[in-house]
Amino acid sequence: MPASKTEKTNTSNSSKKVETEKLESAQNYEQAFGELEQIVAQMESGQMSLEDSLAAYKRGNTLLEFCQKSLADVEQQVKILNDRQQLTSFNSENE
Repeated sequence: MPASKTEKTNTSNSSKKVETEKLESAQNYEQAFGELEQIVAQMESGQMSLEDSLAAYKRGNTLLEFCQKSLADVEQQVKILNDRQQLTSFNSENE
């Protein structure tokens, strides 16, 4: 019996969360951004198959989300610093 749309969505969201957690623990911003640049260059070359392009797009999207989150966290730290005139740790999970 095929999985319902809700089951597929939950599985997809769960997979994405696990992949993002792996990414966060395995890479820092610079590594993720470097990999993203490589993916963009490969895709722009036009030498990738359709399947490879789709896989690269998905990986690039995950990397982009990670980079955006990292930058948002740093931006929040700067705001905290500016408001309090001191740098304090920022935990994005608390907000």
